[in-house]
Amino acid sequence: MSIQDIIKGKKEWRAHMVRVKALPQDYQIVYKEIQKYLFKVGPVELTEGTGLLSGIVDLFEEGASMGKGVLEVTGNDVAAFCDDLIKDSKTYADVYQKSVDREVNKVMKKVTDKTEQN
Repeated sequence: MSIQDIIKGKKEWRAHMVRVKALPQDYQIVYKEIQKYLFKVGPVELTEGTGLLSGIVDLFEEGASMGKGVLEVTGNDVAAFCDDLIKDSKTYADVYQKSVDREVNKVMKKVTDKTEQN
């Protein structure tokens, strides 16, 4: 990653946050909770720019322009809304799970090989 990439990323993030701050208060509150949730759940694509989060802001801007409350857009179960957004995304939990499986398989193969040699 170059300095230009970092600068570009920071500019994109600032522009993204300007859009968030222009949303009605209820949308901003729910957006911040969604952002926290997604950062904890860890879809890998969140580290690749603002794509997913920008899509949420697009949806929120559209809902606000139609005069809808934020929960009319997301539904009352905001976590389920988030889970649905990332259901086909690779998460850091997925990456870690594969890593654990690989390590266990490697160790088990060594144990099996030793047992067969005796």
